[in-house]
Amino acid sequence: MIDINTLAKPIFDLLASFGTGALATGGPGDALRAASTAIDQVHSLGRNGINQMNTAWDGTGADAATSKALRVQTSAATISDRGNEMATVMGQAAAHVETGNKDLTAIAQSFVNTAAAAAPALGTPAGISLLVGSAIDHLGQALGVVGRVQNDLQTQTASMNELTPPPTTPSAASTAPVSTQAVSTVASGLSNAAGVAGSMMSTAMSSSPSGSTTSSGTPKKTTTAAGATAEGEGVKVTLPDGSVVEAPNEKAATAVKSALGTLGTPYVWGGNTPGSGLDCSGMTKYAYGEAGVEIPRLAHEQANGATPVSPGDLAPGDLAVWDGHVAMVIGNGQLIEAGDPVQISSVRTENSGMEFLGFYRPTE
Repeated sequence: MIDINTLAKPIFDLLASFGTGALATGGPGDALRAASTAIDQVHSLGRNGINQMNTAWDGTGADAATSKALRVQTSAATISDRGNEMATVMGQAAAHVETGNKDLTAIAQSFVNTAAAAAPALGTPAGISLLVGSAIDHLGQALGVVGRVQNDLQTQTASMNELTPPPTTPSAASTAPVSTQAVSTVASGLSNAAGVAGSMMSTAMSSSPSGSTTSSGTPKKTTTAAGATAEGEGVKVTLPDGSVVEAPNEKAATAVKSALGTLGTPYVWGGNTPGSGLDCSGMTKYAYGEAGVEIPRLAHEQANGATPVSPGDLAPGDLAVWDGHVAMVIGNGQLIEAGDPVQISSVRTENSGMEFLGFYRPTE
């Protein structure tokens, strides 16, 4: 008599080694989200601190501290987003493993049912042939499930590998209102949690026939880049320095991208032509025109009808307006402006003794 348990063993061994895909409460996914929440709190405190600092202090020193603090804000938002993305990726990978586990369980049960039904004929050559063929077929189905899950996890694996290296958190001046130590500490915890996450998911199928697989994936929440934006409205923009910032809306993002496209254009007083010549207000008017937003031609008038923005709430696309000059905030503590040529500089309120009128958002 053929041993049914011997035929079933490869299928059940595969099932036992596959993993359930269940993520424990308080595990790496929850740790990642908790770390992101802590960073969001630091981000909020930093925004308020920047506003308070600019109320009590002005001049070039205040400008330098504000620019550095805004860079820390950008870094904090990026770290927070990465943590939430990692947690989401883990959930997606776990769902793939859980589905695979259910499919393997169904295949194993199907073989058991087939063996039970064939029991009366197991003493005959035909019965033995039937059972052996069924075992081979069910094992093939099980290996197919494993292969499918491995393929499903490839996208998650690649995404987690991209997300794992934490962004560099720049050091702010000692006067900067954001606690860089707090951001650094939480970022370190985020990195450690990500390592645990990757390790846990990599062992989810460690005994599969082809060796071991890892996991990882995609989505994310919407947070701010260098200031407050409404939940779900932000649009990502990658700056020349490689940092990723978040404009408050599509029009602001388009304006920033259009302005960045004029980098290197020579200064021409009254100039309106990208690539040939621009002055300060010509550049900002052109950039917003590309976004379908009409603003006045003269620098000091570009604040007209726009929404005032506090320094701690700056976002890409906001305008810094003086009585004789205008520049566009692009995020990560930086401006783009028509000097000679159009160039990127740090956020500031001082400009050759001109009166600073404030920061303004044309798209709200």
